[in-house]
Amino acid sequence: MTTQLESPRSEVRRTAPRWPKQTLGADLGASLVVFLVALPLCVGVAVASGVPAELGIITGVVGGIVVGLLPGSSLQVSGPAAGLTVLVASAVSEHGLGTLGVIVAGAGLLQIIMGVGRIGSWFRAISPSVVQGMLAGIGLVLILGQIYPVGGLPQPAHTPEKFAGIPDLLVAATTTATGISGLAVAALTLVVAALWQKMPKKVRMVPGALVAVVVASVVTLVLALPIKKIEVGSLLAAINVPSSDAWGGLVSPAVLGSIVAFALIASAESLFSAAAVDRMHTGPKTQYNKELIAQGAGNTVCGVLGALPMTAVIVRSATNVQAGARTKLSRVLHGCWLLLFVMALPGVLNFIPTAVLAALLIQAGWKLLELRQVAALVREHRSEAFVLVLTAVMIVATDLLIGTLVGLGVAILKTALEMSRLSVESHHHDDHVRVEFGGNATFLRLPRLLDHLERVPDGKSVHLDMTMVRHLDRACHQAVEHWVAQRRRSDDDVELALPGRTG
Repeated sequence: MTTQLESPRSEVRRTAPRWPKQTLGADLGASLVVFLVALPLCVGVAVASGVPAELGIITGVVGGIVVGLLPGSSLQVSGPAAGLTVLVASAVSEHGLGTLGVIVAGAGLLQIIMGVGRIGSWFRAISPSVVQGMLAGIGLVLILGQIYPVGGLPQPAHTPEKFAGIPDLLVAATTTATGISGLAVAALTLVVAALWQKMPKKVRMVPGALVAVVVASVVTLVLALPIKKIEVGSLLAAINVPSSDAWGGLVSPAVLGSIVAFALIASAESLFSAAAVDRMHTGPKTQYNKELIAQGAGNTVCGVLGALPMTAVIVRSATNVQAGARTKLSRVLHGCWLLLFVMALPGVLNFIPTAVLAALLIQAGWKLLELRQVAALVREHRSEAFVLVLTAVMIVATDLLIGTLVGLGVAILKTALEMSRLSVESHHHDDHVRVEFGGNATFLRLPRLLDHLERVPDGKSVHLDMTMVRHLDRACHQAVEHWVAQRRRSDDDVELALPGRTG
């Protein structure tokens, strides 16, 4: 009897230590892969946003260590996202770099409030067409902006200027030494990244983006090409704690509007990414409200440090899952590797040409477009495709917040119209008319309802059957009763059957 009791215990003692070791090994390997993906993208997003490259790395470190330790999602990885470059560049242009930290911190606090208020789950109710349109619009703006560093020209601040500057960009990219070199290096970067995806699976454990950056940087160095390179200095020197004057900007409606825009878009992108990552693995699923609080905490810390805003990044998150991560330790370690690398070897990053990072961001923007899904949506659901295209076009034409709000408004209106479908059947006889309504009679269908009622000829008895109407709102109810009263005043025999009763 004693032997039977001791045997299971000894089995537990023998096997228990093995699982932590296996998990640690998997998480350690995954963290190194994610670090290699995150490093060039952190720098690239910062450069594309018009801020010092160090701020992107700081955000990557905070996203890995701070958000990585908090509950919410276990395998999702956070950091500076390409989708926020448009907002950041606009905020810095309008309010200055000093106010960026205030905006990011304010957005983080708003995210925490939304998470505590359990609003996180509601983000899953946003129309997928709006989300896809938002991402497509971001991709278009990102591509439009990053073609300028490839050609060796500074990126214009506003979208109309970016379109207007394309002829000069084409001239510079094909006639100047800097433009030709940048175009060649960018093309090399994209080709290497694409070809790397065809390598054996074990070889592809090394990220193609990293390989492309190394190859293009070495070629630039060996050939001494006249291309501008990024500049990365001390992280401590780059920390830009907002001043008291910057905090005073919270009374500005423009700053408050930026805070709301940052919070909503960063939250949506993070939680949509969480939904996608949850489908990639069989481990614990995301707790949306806790994840929103974690993202808010990370953005609050980034804001206090004057760094870039963060979101959960689908590229890093997918890489983390595919690399075999088992727990949140992998994303925490990836933040540690970022910090150690930049503290120990900051000079290595100074060999990377800006055209290389621009090429990687153009590739990221192209992926955001998802043209195959757009084409499938056009074939299958034209109304949804219209919402997608309208959202993307409005983002390009105005800005991210206005474009997204317009798309969301149109999606709500489209859904309301579809949900308020009203069927009408008229049966005309010699001495009477029977009109049958079905579906939902709301104010959105009031013109159609009145149009059919006005077609009923005078001098005949009318039976108006609305018993099959599932929902009759106040506007339609009053309109029908008013029409019935008018006909009865004209001595017409009118019988009205409303949902649930006869009148």
